[in-house]
Amino acid sequence: MARYRGPVGKVSRRLGIAITEKAQRVLSKRNFPPGQHGPTARRRQVSDYGLQLMEKQKARYMYGVLEKQFRRIFAKAQRYPGETGAYLFILLERRLDNVVYRLGLAATRAQARQLVTHGHITVNGRKTNIPSYTVRVGEKIAVRPESRRRNYFKNLVDGGDLGRNRVPDWLRMNAVDLEGEVIALPRREDAEQGINEQLIVEFYSR
Repeated sequence: MARYRGPVGKVSRRLGIAITEKAQRVLSKRNFPPGQHGPTARRRQVSDYGLQLMEKQKARYMYGVLEKQFRRIFAKAQRYPGETGAYLFILLERRLDNVVYRLGLAATRAQARQLVTHGHITVNGRKTNIPSYTVRVGEKIAVRPESRRRNYFKNLVDGGDLGRNRVPDWLRMNAVDLEGEVIALPRREDAEQGINEQLIVEFYSR
């Protein structure tokens, strides 16, 4: 399945925002653009288009979505009443791989995507291996019974890692049963911060 496989640290340094926890560690050590002149290079003035592109790229890389798929999600957000930018992030949050990540079943969205594609996750008891699946209120997301015997999931339960993770208010997690539930729709403030969604709307409205 198509996904970004390149260096997350370099992308984060170019965009000025950490797209993963690993990238956050990279930024804390090298908080300047990549390249041999990065530490001393003068910041060039960025055009309006450049700013819009940067915000769009931040969201894309943060949620691990390629351009064609991101454009489809934006088009879907345009069909809903209200603010397109806010609903764009609501749709991104409702992706199954993001929900698995938010529930604490994976340390990163990339790992969550892998758990989904490898068939370890069920939605309402049915195996679902499509990371882009859009969850709905009332649906239950769980680890397959066959997969719970794997060391990875055993360690999640025995190590107490699930209990330490903060699950957002729109989700509910049963750490013992490795099962979560969508109890409400997410809001814009529940999604990733530090991204100006209005600039993304302007980018696609050119």
